[in-house]
Amino acid sequence: MKRVRELELINQIREIREFEFGVFYFFKGGIVISEMNEGAKFKWENAKKAVYAAQEIYEKGIPLIYIANRVNKYRVSPFEWFKFHKNRFDMQYIASVGALKNNILSSILKQLIFPKRIQTFTDLDEAVNWALQISKKAH
Repeated sequence: MKRVRELELINQIREIREFEFGVFYFFKGGIVISEMNEGAKFKWENAKKAVYAAQEIYEKGIPLIYIANRVNKYRVSPFEWFKFHKNRFDMQYIASVGALKNNILSSILKQLIFPKRIQTFTDLDEAVNWALQISKKAH
């Protein structure tokens, strides 16, 4: 699978934040792409760190477009998604990139919690194109 650093979009990076659970890439236009560490347990406490970082980086009112680039295996408890939804801040659009067979249950659960806003891709470039279209419409 393709990694963020291999994207042509890399020249539009605003900031990179490395956390103990993974790396978040913040691009122009409100596009945020994460790559979690192998075996990480992604919890609401971790998500808050990334969301607060986005709030520091982007001006208020910019819709956030989040892409989880699942290049490594990691876990998210279903209960953590409910916490994320309850405290979602300004997360407007969410996508997940990864092998479809490993991603399907997680995607169904996310669709139930975040109806109409979750996209699932098997290719990072497709997800980035989706995000760029949204970003252009918003600006």
